[in-house]
Amino acid sequence: QVRLVESGGGLVQAGNSLRLSCAASGRTFSRLGLGWFRQAPGKEREFVAALRWGGESTVVADSVKGRFTINRDNAKNMVHLQMNNLKPEDTGVYYCAAILVFDIRTASRANAYGDWGQGTQVTVSS
Repeated sequence: QVRLVESGGGLVQAGNSLRLSCAASGRTFSRLGLGWFRQAPGKEREFVAALRWGGESTVVADSVKGRFTINRDNAKNMVHLQMNNLKPEDTGVYYCAAILVFDIRTASRANAYGDWGQGTQVTVSS
């Protein structure tokens, strides 16, 4: 089991940036995958980005490609989501999630992840 704690959410104006962080503890090893999902009110949970804990593989949703970047800090057991040029449609609760074996074919599927954080709110005003 992997324990995940998100931080870094907040209220920003459109065009600004935020960096979300996810602190992971417990079972962390090279094949582990960590992903970010978001959920807006009344909408389904949506994939944002994911990476393989051991490196060499990342995937980013088309809706945020070019604006959002996912990276890891293995020394601190953290994964970050850098969000630039934020838009009102980026508003939602952002969740960090863990999958035991990262596979680029399943990385975007919420039901493939077994452990989830509590989420952090991101609100982008126009």
